[in-house]
Amino acid sequence: MTVVRPMALLLTTLLALSGCSLLQQKPVPLYQLDSGQAVTPTKDNGVTVLVGPISVADYLRQQNLLQRQADGSLVAAQDARWASGLANDIDQQMLRQLAWRLDSQRLVLAPAAPGFSADAQVMLTITRLDSGPTQPAVLEAQWRLLDRRGQLRDSRLIRLEEPHNGPLAEQVKAQSTLLQRLAAELAVAIQPIAAAEPTPEPPRKKPPVAKAKPQDPAAAGPKIPVAEPIKIDTEVFRF
Repeated sequence: MTVVRPMALLLTTLLALSGCSLLQQKPVPLYQLDSGQAVTPTKDNGVTVLVGPISVADYLRQQNLLQRQADGSLVAAQDARWASGLANDIDQQMLRQLAWRLDSQRLVLAPAAPGFSADAQVMLTITRLDSGPTQPAVLEAQWRLLDRRGQLRDSRLIRLEEPHNGPLAEQVKAQSTLLQRLAAELAVAIQPIAAAEPTPEPPRKKPPVAKAKPQDPAAAGPKIPVAEPIKIDTEVFRF
């Protein structure tokens, strides 16, 4: 018969608790969207573009990566998180991608500082960006492009898909590729709008001046005679 001493039992319990604690404190992998081959643009005098506002669906603001299931439902991955938030990653990646493809340093995320004048503005709404172990990465979005006068010049709904091999790292890479493809199509649509010469404003028509109506003599009332001097030897006033 084996006798377990109290001290040995205490040490065994502490080791077991320490092991459980270490397992619970296992680091959670953090992920970020990939910018691909984007490089820093070189032109300081390129087109000026206001990027944004960029709005994303509420479900994309969670910290955990979401996994699309075969039945269409979404499950939060407990062992993977976004490093700085997916919405923030989208803002930064769209800015970097468009700046690279337009070769211009003069791109600013909305809201811009007072006095900022843009050749074009991109307003982007992303309603879906997700994937799953057996589901491809899918991006659904709408863009609206405004010219320098704030007039709507282009609006488009878009849906893109990108396959992957299943692991989370591959899913994030596929989602990054979708954003790169979206930026490529946006850059093509922006260029003619930003390069177009501003249309002169039509001359403003002056409001018509109302003519004074002729006064009715009857409404004006009786005329009062004016005294006129008559030059004779003595000054007499005649009415």
